[in-house]
Amino acid sequence: MKLLLISANRERDPYPVFPIGLACLAGPLAAAGHVLAVLDLCFESDPPQAISTALAEQQPDAVVISLRNLDNVTWPGTRSYLDGVHDIVALIHGRALTIIGGSGFSLLPVEILAAVGADYGITGEGEQQLPRLLECLESGGDPSLLPGVVVPGRPDFIPPLPVENPGTPDRTLFDVGRYYREGGMANVQTKRGCPFGCIYCTYPLLEGRSMRLRPIGEIIAEIRTLVNDFGVSYLYFVDDIFNYPPDFASQLCRAMTAAKLPVNWSAFINPDFITAELMEEMLAAGCDAVEFGSDSGSPLMLKNMRKSFTVEDLRRASRLCTDLGLDFAHYMLFGGPGETRATILETFDLMDEVKPTAVIAMTGIRIYPNTALYRTAIDEGLIQESASMLEPVFYISPLIRDGFADLITSEAMKRRNWIAPGLEINASSAMLDAIRMFKVKGPLWKMIKGLGRSHHRPLS
Repeated sequence: MKLLLISANRERDPYPVFPIGLACLAGPLAAAGHVLAVLDLCFESDPPQAISTALAEQQPDAVVISLRNLDNVTWPGTRSYLDGVHDIVALIHGRALTIIGGSGFSLLPVEILAAVGADYGITGEGEQQLPRLLECLESGGDPSLLPGVVVPGRPDFIPPLPVENPGTPDRTLFDVGRYYREGGMANVQTKRGCPFGCIYCTYPLLEGRSMRLRPIGEIIAEIRTLVNDFGVSYLYFVDDIFNYPPDFASQLCRAMTAAKLPVNWSAFINPDFITAELMEEMLAAGCDAVEFGSDSGSPLMLKNMRKSFTVEDLRRASRLCTDLGLDFAHYMLFGGPGETRATILETFDLMDEVKPTAVIAMTGIRIYPNTALYRTAIDEGLIQESASMLEPVFYISPLIRDGFADLITSEAMKRRNWIAPGLEINASSAMLDAIRMFKVKGPLWKMIKGLGRSHHRPLS
């Protein structure tokens, strides 16, 4: 078949994110004999015109649409992306078959397929299932018999099968250079799966709880290609947790050092699995910044969120970064079950103590079906079990709901190293655009050290 692959993601805050999921499909689809073209809407000023032009030029038999996120997962400045996907499908209708997939789609596949009007959907990882669906359609088979395939009007589907050996994304059809110039980094994934139990997290739903590790030699080859073919000198490891399993992270760092790869990089890490030895190996391999998914500085809230670490782990990991001169950020999720004014202030106090380069504060927690937080929200009467979750609903503890945003704003504005995207504290689109003009490599939060004071643009 002639296929047009469309990356529907147009979000550019805090930076444009390369569509690694769609790139992972390109190799298997080409190997199956399909002819591929790509349309990346992230950089298109007029998406409808770009789609019409691509359809006229490519004359595809089918269009594969990748939906990375349902919305920007930010409260109160929420943006939903579903209307845009509906418009894409409408433009294609009658001109080609439409198939939608991606991590965003997989969270609510039956509902999204009905809402956007596509012909078929693929849940979970598509490297194996999408070629099988296309083969089935060409031979006149029944797609509903395939694992992971969603058919309009059918509320049930066979659960998807995980890809046992995730491969290397094929980036050759994409504008890697532009993502690198405007985003300041290239993304690399070394594993899939998450065995942890955070109450809000969708990673175990999307990738399963079993870890699937890529061969280290394959990862090194991918990095070398990014360096040699695309001029990349900064990487971001997009794994849910880079340093788990610790032995794998250590082996990868030693292999990067041995390969003498001329790159710096950053990653999301868990403070429960970091040691001085591993941190030193990371630095030797080019790491110059780390991000902790800390969620809170309150012992009660860490327990309520089912985190695998303690406040003392946060202190210890922060001290390691400070001692080694490594930039580090803590990501906080305010408003979870049991959150109060006292637990919020505990978090601010802990961050004052450990002095990270930056604190990124998310206010409210997006509720997704099949998570523990979803069940809590139902039990507390925040949502009904029959409610559609297509439009974003955020959990905010009833113990702090009144005055919640005002408290976070007032406390964050006292400190120049806090960023609150939903409240536009040190994180407005205009501010991010201005920072990008300096051609920053790596996370933009590293630039916060240059701020003389905090900046806040009140939401209208």
